[in-house]
Amino acid sequence: MGSILSRALRLLQYDTVEMGMRNGQIIVDITKSFSLTQSPFDVVIHAAGKAHTVPRSEAEKKQFFQVNFEGTKNLCKALEGLASLPKAFIFISTVAVYGFDKGDNIAENSPLAGSTPYAKSKILAEEWLANWCRIHKVTLSILRLPLIAGPKPPGNLGAMINGIKSGKYLSIGKADAQKSMVWAEDIASIIPKLTEVGGIYNLTDGVHPSFGELEDAISSALGKKKPLKVPSWVAKCLAMVGDLAGAKSPINTNKLYKITSTLTFDDSKARQQLGWQPTPVLSKIPEVI
Repeated sequence: MGSILSRALRLLQYDTVEMGMRNGQIIVDITKSFSLTQSPFDVVIHAAGKAHTVPRSEAEKKQFFQVNFEGTKNLCKALEGLASLPKAFIFISTVAVYGFDKGDNIAENSPLAGSTPYAKSKILAEEWLANWCRIHKVTLSILRLPLIAGPKPPGNLGAMINGIKSGKYLSIGKADAQKSMVWAEDIASIIPKLTEVGGIYNLTDGVHPSFGELEDAISSALGKKKPLKVPSWVAKCLAMVGDLAGAKSPINTNKLYKITSTLTFDDSKARQQLGWQPTPVLSKIPEVI
């Protein structure tokens, strides 16, 4: 995410400095206290974070808080050591903070009820940043993002692409559950406005494609046949077997519920206040592949 934004911002004539990963090497480890030697920054975009994994132990749960919460605090403390603080701070958060597995057009004023370590660590980071930026008079923007699409995406979209590519992906039932997505490069276009106004915003592509639409687009881009369809009742049986098999199972009742439930978010606030005009992710699938 950070590297995609950095490239897009350079095209907009921004001078950028990346401080997370470069060519697989850690430049700055935010889980520990560190110092910055660069000149002061006008804008900081904090996209570093731990995601896309399900913790299987207490130690793995703590890693989410160490990276997403303590890492945010360490970054801010390092910024305090510079000659001046940034004018604006943009935090890449997640729609997981709302805690919904199902819903339509969920807006920014919804309660933050996320209960996973990932969601909780992001909630704590949001709250801490709101206080830090208020004290230091830094304009804060929080972007709550759904599934992020870009070249070689991680997470569920990457798993879908790999599954269809290998022929090991099954389409379930009508595949009509819709999910909010966002094209990563689009985010750069609203950075100038964000630095002026701040605020909390959901960002989506406004289309909320269904699983079936994504499956068709990915299959077409790969030159593959459409995935084999499995009736919902068969999927439910497989999910119950997965419940017995444990965490290593590729499917269980909880995963099936998420796959077959619509979950979309309202980005009208960003459209009205930031001029957000997103790209439909479906039109970008060939670039994603």
